[in-house]
Amino acid sequence: MIVLRQVLHRPLYWLLILLPVAVLLLAAGAPPTVILVAAALAIIPLAGLLGQSTEVLAAYSGPRVGGLLNATLGNAAELIITIIAIRAGLLELVKASITGSIIGNLLLVLGASMLAGGVRHGLQTFDRRRALGDCILLLLAVAALAVPSLFVHASEGIHDAGDVEVLSLGVALLMILTYGLGLFYSFRGDGAPLTRASAETTHPHPDGWSRSTALIVLAAATAGVVWMSEILVGQVEPVVSSLGVSEFFLGVILVPIIGNVAEHTVAVTVALKNQISLSVEIAVGSSLQIALFVAPALVFLSLALGNPLTLVFNNFELIALIGTVIIVTQVAGDGESNWLEGAELVALYLIFAIAFFLLPSG
Repeated sequence: MIVLRQVLHRPLYWLLILLPVAVLLLAAGAPPTVILVAAALAIIPLAGLLGQSTEVLAAYSGPRVGGLLNATLGNAAELIITIIAIRAGLLELVKASITGSIIGNLLLVLGASMLAGGVRHGLQTFDRRRALGDCILLLLAVAALAVPSLFVHASEGIHDAGDVEVLSLGVALLMILTYGLGLFYSFRGDGAPLTRASAETTHPHPDGWSRSTALIVLAAATAGVVWMSEILVGQVEPVVSSLGVSEFFLGVILVPIIGNVAEHTVAVTVALKNQISLSVEIAVGSSLQIALFVAPALVFLSLALGNPLTLVFNNFELIALIGTVIIVTQVAGDGESNWLEGAELVALYLIFAIAFFLLPSG
């Protein structure tokens, strides 16, 4: 009853009605674009429930186990979508979603939070030391992600395809080990990187859910995300053919947004409450998880699924990714934010989005 009451009182969860709608549209043979939009919108509330149930279980589990749960399941919806895309052989979409998630978190989410918080509260301050430390760690992670691409460009025409795959596996393994070390360091220290920020940390058992309720919601939301992801991924190629939009664009813009809308909304909401530090932790922390855990995990999962994924990105992706992290590191350097900085970050995201849309596929 508690879950149903919250669903009825939160407009975002009203989109759950699109879950059966997407299934009916698929059965009725509706246009691929309509089916894809319905499935994508249905994933948004499911991802929100998945994240909310994870937060509740984290609160019941104590700070260390809870931190591990948040660190592991923080991007579960997006991870599910990309795993299904790998199984379907849509590797370009998967790689684009990695860069799109990092860029989206740092420019769109952080920018919107600074813009909203700045308009309401003027100059806002956050923990400069932690933000700068997280940004430097993110810069190192992005540099590691770029190594296979730089290797391919430096040895163009003379490298072996197997070498690129081995290099990607080596980078992925070392990044996951680094992620594990980061979690170990986080649990031993206070306010260290990789412990996911939560808007519910002030409440011992958020939302009034019991542990069993949270587990049931987590299982149901996960199943729903898998189901809708199967439908969404199945419509990608028909949509690409009919609309002329690239698989790359769908991966770099659509997948990151639908997988994290609920969390993005939280970041903006807490900024409006003058808690910009929490917004910064959400945006940068989510990007760290993508770079250090999700991307490397996908490399290994792709081997098991029979469609090996390499960490080779196009030149424009690399420039956008590295440039974004450097810019955000500079923004975080003074421990202050205002609405103009937020507007500039959002504007840069929109500029990248236009360029991604116009970027030739292949």
